[in-house]
Amino acid sequence: MEFSGRTALITGASRGIGRAIAIEFAASGADLALLGRDEAALSHTLAACKDAHPTGKAEIVVADVADEKAVHRAVEGALESFGRLDFAIANAGQAIDRLILRLRSSELERLLNVNLKSAFHLSAAVAKPMLRQRGGSIVFISSIVGLTGNAGQSMYAATKAGLLGLAKSLAKELGSRGVRVNAVAPGFIETAMTEAMPESAKTQYLGSIPLGRMGKPEDVAGVVRFLCSDAASYITGQTIVVDGGLVTS
Repeated sequence: MEFSGRTALITGASRGIGRAIAIEFAASGADLALLGRDEAALSHTLAACKDAHPTGKAEIVVADVADEKAVHRAVEGALESFGRLDFAIANAGQAIDRLILRLRSSELERLLNVNLKSAFHLSAAVAKPMLRQRGGSIVFISSIVGLTGNAGQSMYAATKAGLLGLAKSLAKELGSRGVRVNAVAPGFIETAMTEAMPESAKTQYLGSIPLGRMGKPEDVAGVVRFLCSDAASYITGQTIVVDGGLVTS
C-alpha cells in the first residue's frame, strides 16, 4: 500500500471532504490522526477508515483548529503515537455569506481563525518534524472562490485566497529540506455546505459546469492523495483546481 508506514494528520475530518480524505488515505495504508470538534462524527470517520484498512492505526483528536495550543498538542500527540508525521492536510473551514455593508467583525474574526490562521498554526507545528526527517507534504484545502471571488462571500474568499499565498511562500521556505506545500481549490462539491444553498443557485452553478454534475468529496480526496504521493515529488507551491471545468482561466 502506497502510504504504508506513513502518518497523516487531517483537520476537519468529521465529515465531507475531510472524511473522504481520511478514508482515501486509510485505504492507501496511512496511519491517521483525525482532528475535529465533533467527537461523534469523528468516530464515524474512524469507523469508515477501519473498514477501508482494518489493520491500520488511527486516532481521533477533539480540538478546535482555531486554538493554536490545541493544534500544537495534536501534532505532538500524533508524533508520540506514530513516531513520525508525513502528511498534514489543513481541511477545516467554515463559510459565512455576508455583504460587505453588513459585515460583522465577530464573523470575520471567526473565519480568519478557522480558515486561515489554523493553517498557519498547523504548518508551524508540523514544519519542525518534517524538516528534521527531510521530507513531508502539506496540503491546504482552499476553494475556487479564493481564485474568482464571489458577491456576498468576501470574507470566505479572502481567507481561502490567503491559503494560496501561504502555500506558495511555504513551498519556497521549506523546499530545501524536501517538504512540499500545495493547495487544492474545490469547486461545487456535494457537502453539508452546498446542501444549504437554494435550489435556484444550485441549478445556476450546474448549468455552468462542463462536466454537468456536482463534484463528490472523493473527487477532491483523490487529488490530495496524489499531491502527497511520490508521483507528485516534483510538485510544490501549486494550486490544483477540482471543479469540473467551472473555472477555465
